[in-house]
Amino acid sequence: MIDQYINMQELIIFFENITSLQRSIILVGGITFFWSVESIIPLFKFDYKKLRHAIPNFFFTLTTILVNFSLAFLLLFISDYVVLNNFGLLNYLDLSISIYLILGLFLLDFIGAYLPHYVQHKVKFLWKIHLVHHSDHKVDTTTANRHHPFESVIRYLFTLFGVAILGANMGLVFLYQSLSVVLSQFNHANININPLLDKYLSYIIVTPNMHKVHHHYVMPYTDSNYGNIFSIWDRILGTFRSLNPSKIIYGVDTFFNEKDNESIKKLLLRPFEKSKPPTNI
Repeated sequence: MIDQYINMQELIIFFENITSLQRSIILVGGITFFWSVESIIPLFKFDYKKLRHAIPNFFFTLTTILVNFSLAFLLLFISDYVVLNNFGLLNYLDLSISIYLILGLFLLDFIGAYLPHYVQHKVKFLWKIHLVHHSDHKVDTTTANRHHPFESVIRYLFTLFGVAILGANMGLVFLYQSLSVVLSQFNHANININPLLDKYLSYIIVTPNMHKVHHHYVMPYTDSNYGNIFSIWDRILGTFRSLNPSKIIYGVDTFFNEKDNESIKKLLLRPFEKSKPPTNI
């Protein structure tokens, strides 16, 4: 028990002091790893130039990084404040370090990932912002961070709210963000996983086959499987759906022009475009 406490404490300390370089290695390392794997065992054999397809996705990855780093001071301020003042749910409860980490990760995943994702599907203007992510016709690991800058701000604000009401320290926050990045790269990756393995894994975490359903081009599948790290939220809140991967068609029926969806300029202006009639395939 003491050894476990020391290990958990060391984990918290490591992520409290994680450097920008180490965080960058996690981001770049994850993309590199999953990009390599999906090249070997792809779920779909896309007829595309992989690097060319990735250009707009890398652009939006860069804008996401810029937003996160620009607002980092707010995250640090709020986390330091709630910890110093013993504020927040996690600080009110007398938790062991292990339970603190597990419960904190589950709740941050709900507030910082599931909730803003769900809201963006339900509020019209926010959905137009989120369309940048959904309009990728060749979903792979680079799609994970394909978010309009407005969406990056929205998700960041939800994360700030989660840190405030939970009273999360920076070690927990950076651990959550690191897991969130890697799991998002994993569940967007164009990887052919054994269906049984994917199914069993999906009872705990969001897997590629589970999340791909969310990228199917028509409702009701588009409005399902909102989770990022843990699949429990979709299962207990009734937003879980399954679909055979062979039936999935990527994109969004109201913005189905693939050429437009590869244009950085058009994607940046997407929140201000008028919706178009659905495309039937």
